[in-house]
Amino acid sequence: MFRDLSRPIETGMPTYPGDPDVTLAPDATHEEDGYATSELRTGTHAGTHVDAPRHTLPEGESIDERAVGEFAFDARLVDLRPLEPREAITAEELPEPNVLDPAVDLLVFRTGWAAHWGTDRYRDHPYLTAGAARRCQKLGVGVGLDTFGPDPTPPGSAKTTGPSRETEPEGTPAHDALLSDSLPIVENLCGLDGLPAGFRLYAFPLRLRGADGSPVRAVAEWEG
Repeated sequence: MFRDLSRPIETGMPTYPGDPDVTLAPDATHEEDGYATSELRTGTHAGTHVDAPRHTLPEGESIDERAVGEFAFDARLVDLRPLEPREAITAEELPEPNVLDPAVDLLVFRTGWAAHWGTDRYRDHPYLTAGAARRCQKLGVGVGLDTFGPDPTPPGSAKTTGPSRETEPEGTPAHDALLSDSLPIVENLCGLDGLPAGFRLYAFPLRLRGADGSPVRAVAEWEG
């Protein structure tokens, strides 16, 4: 069985605060030109996408320097629900090294925040603590998330109801920990409800020369 876990790329879609807006508009039309083409303007981290180490590490690999086979994953779903807005996900909530199948190379975290896509609340997603990121390093696994990313996102205009932001880490420590070991980060996944505990996840990026990330068509596959 297959399931698309990707966000549609469309004009005005949500983007991380400060990232470029996305527009998808006609360029040539059947009526005027006899054929159709479109113009797409987007950042490299719009919608469902994968981060390259260069995203937060100046000397890190770019997306086109990674072998294409590194974007086909043996994934394990980790259901963390219910979670509060901006709740910290600790190492204790992740699998222990001795119980995780050695074949697994991606943990997909279901936080429930996919339901808030398109609202200010989506910014108030849970995030990984430094200890959780180190656990992933020890496991040798990357992460997939139904959120903007593994680190906190600046809140929107709506009042934040979660824990005090004074306790949140600054910068991108979870990104840095994972990307420093070339562990993949797949962000803004959707459609995680009803997936089996184990599945294949394909998240092939565009071959963007020297880029720090790329939108992907994330697809889950499992035996029905």
